Formats: sequence, C-alpha cells, structure tokens
Amino acid sequence: MSYLDNILFAIVLIIGFGYFISNIKKIYRNINLGIDVNRKDNPKERWKNMVMIALGQSKMVKRPIAGILHIIVYAGFIIINIELLEIIIDGLFGTHRIFASLGVVYNFLIASFEILAILVIVSVTVFWIRRNIIRLKRFANPDLKGFPKNDANYILYFETILMFLFLFMNASDLHLQNIPGGYSHFIKAGSFPVSQFLAPLFDGVNSNAVAMLYDVFWWLHIVGILLFMNYLYFSKHLHILLAFPNTYFANLNPLGEFDNLEAVTKEVKLMMDPNADPFAAPAAAEGEAPAKFGASDIQDLNWVQLLNAYTCTECGRCTSVCPANITGKKLSPRKIMMDTRDRMEEVGRNIDANKGIFVPDNKSLLNDYISPEELWACTSCNACVEECPVNISPLSIIMDMRRYLVMEQSAAPMALNSMMTNVENNGAPWPYNQQDRLNWKNEI
Repeated sequence: MSYLDNILFAIVLIIGFGYFISNIKKIYRNINLGIDVNRKDNPKERWKNMVMIALGQSKMVKRPIAGILHIIVYAGFIIINIELLEIIIDGLFGTHRIFASLGVVYNFLIASFEILAILVIVSVTVFWIRRNIIRLKRFANPDLKGFPKNDANYILYFETILMFLFLFMNASDLHLQNIPGGYSHFIKAGSFPVSQFLAPLFDGVNSNAVAMLYDVFWWLHIVGILLFMNYLYFSKHLHILLAFPNTYFANLNPLGEFDNLEAVTKEVKLMMDPNADPFAAPAAAEGEAPAKFGASDIQDLNWVQLLNAYTCTECGRCTSVCPANITGKKLSPRKIMMDTRDRMEEVGRNIDANKGIFVPDNKSLLNDYISPEELWACTSCNACVEECPVNISPLSIIMDMRRYLVMEQSAAPMALNSMMTNVENNGAPWPYNQQDRLNWKNEI
C-alpha cells in the first residue's frame, strides 16, 4: 500500500468507528429513558447466566438444528473477525500479514478461519432456505413483515458476501505467494485449506492484475465489515452486542413472581397511617407529579425492559410457543418487543430533533403501538420468557401495561372487573355473600 492508501484507510476507519460509536451512544441514551432498577445483586449468578446463555448459547440448542447452525455462524463471526486486527494494522502501516511471524500458530489460525468461513456459508444458506423456501411458520407470522422480514435476509446476504470476500482475498494472496521468485511483498504465510481450491482461478492471469484483484477483495472485505458493524444499529442483529448485558441484567426471580409497585406500597401505607392527613397532597414529593401506576409509554418502563427491546432477535420462538397466539389471539410477544423498540426509536428521534429534549407528540406505546386486546390476550404463563434464547421478558412489559389499564384507567375487561368487585365486596372472587360461604355443608 502507498502512503495515500494508508491515509485513506485511516479516514475510512475513523468514519466507520465514529458513526458506530455515535449510534451506540444513542442506544445508551434511549435505554436510560427507562426507570432505574437495581440489577446488581447476586453477581455470581449473573456472570453464570451471561457465560452459559450469551456466550455458551445454552438456550439456543433447545432447538438443535437452528441452535447448532447459529453456533457455527456466531463462532465464525467472532473468531474470523480476529483477523480484523491484522487487517487494521496492515492497512494503517502498509504491512502485509504482520502476524505471519507467529509461524505454525498463524497457519493454524488462518486455516481455522477458512474452515469456519465455509461452514458459515453453509449455515447461512440453510437459514435462507428455512426462511424463504420452507417458510417456517414463525418466520411467516403477520407481525414479521416489511423491513423486519427483509432485515434477516439482508444479514444473511451480508454474511455470505463477507465470507466469500475473505476466501477470495486469501486465494489471490496464495496465488501471488506461489509465483516463482516471489511477487512484491507477498511472503509465504498462512495455511489455506479452502481457498487453495479457488487459487487456480487466477492461473494465467497477469500477476499485476491478480494483485489489483487482491486489493479489491481486501478493501471490499474491510469496508464490508465496517458497513455491517454500522448496520447493526438499524437491525435485529444488535443482539450480537447486547445479548451479553441483557443476560447479565436479566431478572433472577422465579418465573411468575411479580414485583410490588413502590408507588402503590406508599399509597397503601399512607392510607393505613392513622396520623396521615387524608386531605394532604399525594405521597409524591412536593412539586413532583404523583407516580404513575403501571406503564403507558416507554418512560414508564424500566431500563432493563428497554434493553430487552433492543436485544430482541425477532426469532419468533416466543410467539411460536405463546398459547394465545397459537389459538388465534392477536397477541404476539415478538411484536410487543418490536413495538417497544420502535416507540423507543421514535422518542429518540424526537429528542434528537429538539436538541436533547423530548417534546410530547400525543402518542404512546399503549394504543398507538400495542392495543389493549393484545395485552388482555396474554395468559401470563411465562412460556415466552422461558423460550427466549437471550432471557428477554415480554411478559414484564405486558403486565406493567395491564397495571396501567386497571389502576389508572379502570379499563379492565368486564369479567375481571366483576371478579375485583367481588373481592372488594365479598372477600372472594365469587358473587356470594361471606355469610353464605358455609351453606354448602347444609346440603351434605
């Protein structure tokens, strides 16, 4: 590479990583729009979750075919990009295969990268067939349409192209290494179990032309990686990064255990305090708006729930096991997470447009994105939470929004309102006076 190429590469690198960092800051800001919640307890268990679930893919392999293929793609993505470090150094300083001095270790690494690359291509092809030819039901669900549906294919195409560019870059490099007497700075380094079968494609081609093709493959590969990295912000593939914090900060309580609303606890304590002034202002601090019961918009959810929304892989495993969805109800746990993320992005754009301040837009997550019909269709069985491969909890968002409907708007379904009225009046869900509870014994 010439000095001009090195400078151009440095500029491309700065732009690529600069744009990526700016988008990561937006994600961090949007997640922090949520209510603070303490998830620093039991760090040992949290680290175990992260290692087993995010790194070890333990929940992915519950569906073996998809799980094993995903592990291959995941490992390929992580391990092959180790060579990104060498590419960056070579690009900045004009060197070529700077780590070749590692000898046998380097040869082993390059060979491993190539084997993984071909396995990734095979896996991605199977994924494409499952989505577009076999059309598995969870990928053909009505909630997965438009960009979310196409996004998965874009990622598959991206990964395939990057793997082929990597292999053709190595193949042209190998051809130049084998030129009698050597060619320029192309030293003999690396082991190429896959690209050795592609290298003969360059036989009979002028060496300078092959060197030019190598540069084209090299540039397209590194620029492709930078484009892919920045595409993550717009894609469901953010889980590549966020699965780790998401599994670490996941709720450790047993499934089905719901938290008590602090705002409700304060109000109940106030009502039970004989010394409290019943005509005093609400329990909120002076000048502060009373706490909202439940959630109607993203600002009412906690930051872990918002992290969940950004981490969602849109794989549809949650929806595929949801009994409400299976029986034809409108609810799709995947859509709950996608809607939460879409609303979060909308609020983020509002903040960007108004110089860091959110200007009310007369919209909310409830009704504008998620309907009460969807929320009340949920059986709260936790199947979606159990099935999610990265420990996302759509149910926690559903329950918080239900709380808002019941406690703020008195908008529960008629059957639920009747039950709550009976509890209030009769001390039980049934419409019988407490004095009549033991009448059954007279019938014995």
